[in-house]
Amino acid sequence: MTPRPLDLPCPAYGSHSLADLGPAVLAGLGVPGERAGLGLHDLRRVVVLLVDGMGSEQLREHSELAPFLSSLAGAPLTACFPTTTVTSISSWGTGLTPGQHGLPGYTSWLPEADAVVGWLAWSTVGGRDPDGVSVAGRDLRRELPPEDVQPATTIFERAAADGIAVTQCAPAAFLGSGLTRAVLRGAEFPGAVGGGDVLAQAGEAVRRGDRSLVYCYTSELDTVGHVRGPGSEAWCEQLRLVDGLARRLAEILPPEATLLVTADHGMVRVAEESKVDLDTTPGLLDGVLAVAGEPRVRHLRVRGGADRDVVDTWRGVLGARAWVGTGDDAVGAGLFGPSVTAAARSRIGDVLAIALDDLAVVSATKHPREAALVGHHGALTPAELDIPLLRT
Repeated sequence: MTPRPLDLPCPAYGSHSLADLGPAVLAGLGVPGERAGLGLHDLRRVVVLLVDGMGSEQLREHSELAPFLSSLAGAPLTACFPTTTVTSISSWGTGLTPGQHGLPGYTSWLPEADAVVGWLAWSTVGGRDPDGVSVAGRDLRRELPPEDVQPATTIFERAAADGIAVTQCAPAAFLGSGLTRAVLRGAEFPGAVGGGDVLAQAGEAVRRGDRSLVYCYTSELDTVGHVRGPGSEAWCEQLRLVDGLARRLAEILPPEATLLVTADHGMVRVAEESKVDLDTTPGLLDGVLAVAGEPRVRHLRVRGGADRDVVDTWRGVLGARAWVGTGDDAVGAGLFGPSVTAAARSRIGDVLAIALDDLAVVSATKHPREAALVGHHGALTPAELDIPLLRT
């Protein structure tokens, strides 16, 4: 029997989710009005290293490859839903749940653009035309200013307003990106050209001012996991490099600084035979106007009145491998947080399909690169939802 929404795990909003980390850090640094928690208090200088794609389960299973990270004191934390970079980074950067910041997935149907939008690139989603030619997306930063799409103040803006020196040490390519402007604005951003540059920038930035907050980001573990699979030889070697990066970062910090290491989600391996192709499976696109989300969590925009038919069809095809229900069901279950704004609700599908096993719903014709990936995330399995919060 397909589980009801309340049978699904839910992120630990309000206590131990990634949305709670930013406010807890600010409270620990003495910013008034922020939510204290996660045992963070009496902080003066904080460096947060976010490792894209490093779930607690993967780190635990390969602890011998990451001796430094495995030696740190830790606390349980969950990603947000969906367990994907856009949504979780937005919750970290704003201290808000997905239902509040309104970026509820890797891609979303956006009524204002009349298109599916990819939030990482802040552009319409491309794909392929009928002749198989790749179609570029449309840059929406001018049409849909990120500061308007996500108007709430970020944790960086709130920290800076309280006199804290705030710096983001991340790839220079992210400077001025739509997502940075929407949810990570407010920090000085020198732009890093490699891991060594991140270390050098962080070592300098953490010593600025009387109090400091430095955010460091590394994406390679996630990239290798997508392409080669979590647990693959390449992924294991990348985890060794991440461990070395974290160790060196701890070494160069001043004694009064605290290093926090966390992630935005974990990852699962999906075999080719576990993938369901939207383009070749009869019935899945009947009544569907647009497909958004990602292979582990599909958001479907459907024709008026077709919700129940689409739910029944997808349940019939996917069976016990996925929870399939309406967007209202998912909202009511609290998957996007205890409250959901009207703007956020407009970006959540009319129908959702959430993988329960190693399922991935792909489109090999329109999105062949995504369909070919080995590692995926987005759903609510422990391998995707549980993330570490490690502390020196």
